Amino acid sequence: MINKIIEKVKEDKGNWDKFGDIFIERKIESKAVLLNAGEIANYVHFVKKGCLREWFNKDGKDITFQFFMEGQPVASIDSFMNGEPSLFSIESIEPSIIISVRKDDFEKLFTIYPEFKARFQSFIFQRFRNYAQLFLSRITDTPKERYDDLIKNKPEIIKRIPQHYIASFLGITPVSLSRIRNKR
Repeated sequence: MINKIIEKVKEDKGNWDKFGDIFIERKIESKAVLLNAGEIANYVHFVKKGCLREWFNKDGKDITFQFFMEGQPVASIDSFMNGEPSLFSIESIEPSIIISVRKDDFEKLFTIYPEFKARFQSFIFQRFRNYAQLFLSRITDTPKERYDDLIKNKPEIIKRIPQHYIASFLGITPVSLSRIRNKR
């Protein structure tokens, strides 16, 4: 998504002169925190390389509920859109390269390029669909079924993400995940 936005802006020299510097590319190390729970999200980030996660702390327990890899935007959407404190944190899982855009600049881009607003809204709807599936899976599926679904539908997570984050994402302990994996 971000590459198409940048290409489109570059096509118009006048707009590139105005907006070229709003795309902030950064290399970040593993475990770099982009947003802490309780802060207001002022940026949307696009993963150029690497992997990030959204997580929250429940009674001292780290609970991961979303992973983001190359090409995906990540932000605390509710916080970003409504200016409310974020309910969760965003952190890199591995060394990553991200492109960040401030909220005000992002909204200006939507005014000039409304086709990107539609794409971003589509991403948001997909994300809500993912949250609904995760919620239903936690209610209806066994841990083994959730793991099998992850292998089938998101094998890149199994290959790249440390096991303790996968266990947290599945709503189980690392020991339970190890048992499930050993039975396969």
